[in-house]
Amino acid sequence: MEEKNYITPAGHERIKTELLQLLNLDRPEVVKVVHWAASNGDRSENGDYIYGKKRLREIDRRIRFLNKRLEFAVVVDNAARKSGENDAEQVFFGATVTYSTLEGAQAGKETTITIVGVDEVDLDQGHVSWVSPIAKALIKSRIGDCVFIQTPTGPAEIEILDVQYL
Repeated sequence: MEEKNYITPAGHERIKTELLQLLNLDRPEVVKVVHWAASNGDRSENGDYIYGKKRLREIDRRIRFLNKRLEFAVVVDNAARKSGENDAEQVFFGATVTYSTLEGAQAGKETTITIVGVDEVDLDQGHVSWVSPIAKALIKSRIGDCVFIQTPTGPAEIEILDVQYL
């Protein structure tokens, strides 16, 4: 049995868009090139044919992967939390959390992260997976809570300053 694939509505839309791009644009274009290259005769030394078949396999593999991710996707919409109701100050999937490190060389440094699905992780934008150690430590905590997280340099205590659902 496959583990649930929690995902934000925006992440779900991005995966669907990529899948439709592959199915409706990329794959048909590559099929045309392969068909044209195959009609040229000898396929053993036909670079367009060989590369096209390889690219077609890559596209098909990605389509299967995306279909499987969407099949098990559980879209988590935090619309009720956005309006300030239903535990808007508590951290759940989809929350954007601002926290401050309380000790060590990073003391006082504020960091903002968003807890997203495993298919949406982008550390440059501060998007961390809901299965990451920091997300697991933050889930169900509230503004003002202090929690311990495991860092590469050892455990650190952080204080939650703000929780938003965008």
